[in-house]
Amino acid sequence: MTDRIIIGLVAIVLGLATTSCALAPDGSGQKTQVPVSALKVKAEAGDAVAQFNFGMCHLKGIGVEKDEVKAVEWFHKSAAQGDADAQFKLGVCYIYGIGVEKDDKKAAEWLRKAAEQGHAEAQYSFGVCLDNGIGVEKDEKKAVEWYRKSAEQGHAEAQYNLGVCYAHGSGVVKNETQAVEWYRKAAEQGYAEAQLLLGAGYTNGIGVERDEAKAVEWYRKAAEQGHAEAQFMLGVCYIKGIGVGKDKAKAIEWLRKAAAQGHAKAQEIFLP
Repeated sequence: MTDRIIIGLVAIVLGLATTSCALAPDGSGQKTQVPVSALKVKAEAGDAVAQFNFGMCHLKGIGVEKDEVKAVEWFHKSAAQGDADAQFKLGVCYIYGIGVEKDDKKAAEWLRKAAEQGHAEAQYSFGVCLDNGIGVEKDEKKAVEWYRKSAEQGHAEAQYNLGVCYAHGSGVVKNETQAVEWYRKAAEQGYAEAQLLLGAGYTNGIGVERDEAKAVEWYRKAAEQGHAEAQFMLGVCYIKGIGVGKDKAKAIEWLRKAAAQGHAKAQEIFLP
């Protein structure tokens, strides 16, 4: 479905914070600062967590020369020992061809391994693979299962995608009320696309009682994050006085922002 999203490259950089050391969980599950030199020793000794973090150092050039190929090598070593973070990062590398030849099947395989260990980001990403037939046979019902597992852990993108599934009856029985509930969970975490759709729900009374004032609130939250469609809708609300008093100046302000991002309808109403 065109309104679902796929794995973000930003996920790859998680887990690094400084230029002189790497992060590694200690025995209590807390993260401690470990010098890269000490991390290397632990990684070479076979410590799976250290191997993953040392791979991240190579990926970002933290304390060592940036080398995506070596990063993948260390991810492989860690993933082979069952480290879920490494399995996830390895899957992402295969998706985008980072340090390794692009291979959707291998990507899906590693994402599945991490997902089965309860890794929320991997569960969401594997759901995307199933939803779109990336490296696996397309299966919307199974996609919903994985979105749900991730969403129940609080993953905003998964919550949004699950809402979309309920809204369209994709892989699950159509249920607009459930769609709105999942949009709300993602929206409350600041996910702009979900905020837009929650606003639309309140505007049209779909899955929730119609409330134009609340619609404006959610449009505004998404618009303030730079979401072009939300900026357009907020501008329209100010033009027509929907959920807010008519205000030509504010309408122009928001339509200008949407138009500047290439929003066609906003450009038709107001060219910057």
